[in-house]
Amino acid sequence: MRIVQLTPGTGNFHCGSCLRDNVLVSALRRMGHDVMMVPLYLPHVVDTEALPDDTPIFFGGISVYLEQKLAMFRHTPRWFDRLLARPTLLNWAANRSGMTSARDLGELTVSMLKGEHGKQNKELTHLIDWLKTQGPVDVVCLSNAMLLGMARRLGRELNTKVVCTLAGEDAFLDTLIEPYQSQAWSLLRERVDDAAALIAVSRYYADQMRQRLKLADDDDRLRVVYNGIELDGYTPAEAPPADPTIGYLARLHPGKGMHTLVEAFIEMKRRGRVSNLKLRLAGAKKPEDDAFVNEQREALKTAGVIEHASIEPNLTESQKLDFYRSISTFSVPATYGEAFGLYVLEALAAGVPVVQPRHGAFTELLEQLGGGILCEADSPTALADALEITLLRHDESRQSAATARQHVLKEFNVDRMAAGVADVFEQVTVEAA
Repeated sequence: MRIVQLTPGTGNFHCGSCLRDNVLVSALRRMGHDVMMVPLYLPHVVDTEALPDDTPIFFGGISVYLEQKLAMFRHTPRWFDRLLARPTLLNWAANRSGMTSARDLGELTVSMLKGEHGKQNKELTHLIDWLKTQGPVDVVCLSNAMLLGMARRLGRELNTKVVCTLAGEDAFLDTLIEPYQSQAWSLLRERVDDAAALIAVSRYYADQMRQRLKLADDDDRLRVVYNGIELDGYTPAEAPPADPTIGYLARLHPGKGMHTLVEAFIEMKRRGRVSNLKLRLAGAKKPEDDAFVNEQREALKTAGVIEHASIEPNLTESQKLDFYRSISTFSVPATYGEAFGLYVLEALAAGVPVVQPRHGAFTELLEQLGGGILCEADSPTALADALEITLLRHDESRQSAATARQHVLKEFNVDRMAAGVADVFEQVTVEAA
């Protein structure tokens, strides 16, 4: 099959969706499919890039914003738009993304979901015109439902099927201010009809989005294909760290519950049941996260435990692998229902036991895999209790994680994910024949 994967970039930090889509594209190519990956908005930040250096960036973040604000930019020539889509300029813009107001973000989201009726229709025309020069396409895959505004024109003008991944859109949409939140959900419910299939990354999220998008119970376009990870390098440490160490590796942001873990760590240090306890906090950090990160650092300092903790932003892939080998247990106590949580797979693949809140896809994953404990969400005390159990029963916890690791290797590898996604693609193309 000839496949086009459309994936937004972040410009300045590692993103789970970018990572997932890059390894998916590579795996589909190994299966013999002709896959073209096209970045949107901003450059991708990944250590193993699946797209060639000469692939243009479409819907450049600067152009999209200017077209939203000023009508004149909706009619500028293509050469001018290319200047605005230069990676160096887009990376500069990415560092200022936190300056966008809540109103601007809401208006832009709604406009993008309007597709051909939105203020960025010129960008969609540029993308379609370029794709036409690349030859026939069997399937266009959208990285998330926020791109569904493109689906109608893509399907019609490229004579192709459009498939959309569902992966955590609710967490973003539910933070929009009104009236944009309601408008965006309404547009999504309309635009979902333009997709030939929808791929949810967990059963939990399939059920969630079936309800939120008001899909009929018998709408069989909605499928579930679990995420998988590239397993190279995920080898357990030969021996546990000298000091028991709790690890966190996700965006350094309130939504991921970093503050809950900081409070739990402070409580555990106060109790003193786990000797020489350490905390490593790592992950992507955007400029708008600085104030929150500084608050957590100050909390650790005020509690007198800052010397036992570290905050390490924006790790490389090799640093990430070393990180997992350096910790005793792992937790990202997200405050919302995660659609999946790739970091759970990564920790278990490295043989590290996990402690996660009892909501979202975490319950589903740990019921299948084992290797961890579920606790009450948003409760530093409950999290501290669960982490203590994991660390004090370290031999039992490590054995459970080792068993879970075998399940990850077999059932949640990238090749298995790619086979599931390819099966969905083949079904929609056969149905169209």
